[in-house]
Amino acid sequence: MNKKYKTLQTYAIWLIDMASILVSYLIATWLRYNTRNDWGDKTLHYMVCVVFLLFCVIYTFLADWNRDFIIRGFAREFLAVLRTVFVTVVSALVVVFFLQWTNILSRFVVGNFVWMDILLTFVARVLFKEFLRRHISSDKNVLKVVVISEKALMEKTIERLVVRGSNVGYKVVRAYCADSDNAENNEKWMVGDVHVHYGIQDITSRLITDPFDEVFINTPNIPQSKMQDIILGFEEMGVNTHYCLELPSVGKAVTEVGDFLDYSVLSYNMNKTSYKRLFIKRIIDIIGGLVGLIITGIITLFLAPAIKIDSPGPVFFSQVRVGKNGRRFKIYKFRSMYIDAEERKKELEAQNEMSGLMFKMENDPRVTKVGAFIRKTSLDEFPQFLNVLKGDMSLVGTRPPTEAEFEQYNEHYRRRLSMTPGLTGLWQVSGRSDIQDFDEVVKLDLKYIDNWSLTEDFKILLQTVGVVLFSKGAK
Repeated sequence: MNKKYKTLQTYAIWLIDMASILVSYLIATWLRYNTRNDWGDKTLHYMVCVVFLLFCVIYTFLADWNRDFIIRGFAREFLAVLRTVFVTVVSALVVVFFLQWTNILSRFVVGNFVWMDILLTFVARVLFKEFLRRHISSDKNVLKVVVISEKALMEKTIERLVVRGSNVGYKVVRAYCADSDNAENNEKWMVGDVHVHYGIQDITSRLITDPFDEVFINTPNIPQSKMQDIILGFEEMGVNTHYCLELPSVGKAVTEVGDFLDYSVLSYNMNKTSYKRLFIKRIIDIIGGLVGLIITGIITLFLAPAIKIDSPGPVFFSQVRVGKNGRRFKIYKFRSMYIDAEERKKELEAQNEMSGLMFKMENDPRVTKVGAFIRKTSLDEFPQFLNVLKGDMSLVGTRPPTEAEFEQYNEHYRRRLSMTPGLTGLWQVSGRSDIQDFDEVVKLDLKYIDNWSLTEDFKILLQTVGVVLFSKGAK
């Protein structure tokens, strides 16, 4: 499993195990004492539960017995639960014995607690596992992998990655044959559902507009120096690249290099961010998205009639944008232009005030009267909180390009999509109306990506409030 979901898995199992202990202990206590009042010391009775919880924490974060959780079947999961409960209960009872609390401990409570904890933990884990598998295997969340391999190893490599990756959030979407440029008999080569292309000439430029997250290279008979430019090209795009190593048989020795679906690899990753911090960022996005949608609902009551009266057409505007690693999604805004704005854009290209791939006009004739106001106050962007809640966008990130802009990208520009795009970002709070060059936008976006932190996000959010309140740069 990739590190992002491994972190989620670890904390989710911990919460499940803790909740199961607490619920089971409370129910067992209720069964024993609901009609009787011979507790002894009630405080010590519940302190025993605290000891159980303490050893659950120790077991979860120090033992790491759940690293294969996602691929375990029902039988192995039940055995894992038995082991967890056994270690937790025995360790806790040893401590209780040395603390001389056994005189207040009911055998009826302990006996019922054990079987209920086993049952509750097992059921909760199975349900969570099914949810996690569905979540990480969905088209929106699965990590899309491009394979580069030698012809003789292609089928074996793809089949192995498909089998290992199907349950842990990876999907092979395309493959390239590194040592052959010509198709035999002009036939299309398919390995399962994966289309294998011949040749790796200009491969990075051919993949710029394709949605994919990682690259796996398995070319043991091709000198590493010949693959260097390709690896550097993917590095420029901000895409994680795994280079398979041909290692000698080492028995049970553990490699220190790295692992990618049972292959030993060297991994090249431009984004050295902590997945724990990214998880916190996502939690903040969900909270912010919910609050933002409530505010959007209130704003809609006032803006919707004004937009409708000002010009015919819908209240909301949607457009396909390009998100993280090339994924397409629909962005939502309050409509600020006339309904024929996209058609009229071609007539205005010569008046573009922006150098590069973005279009901007100070007095754009396509903007309505109400549109000018909501753009100046940034009210038009409030519906994007729905994109934030869905996970297509974050509160803070890079600007998501249109498909037309994205089709003109090079490898360097593509790297600005290596993080989830944001409702606001570094270039927006740096005076977006004063920036006249797209390369400057890219420079600021890459600066944000390379120096990302939660603290930086909070700073940008605070600066955004100031930009919106004083309408600085919002034209």
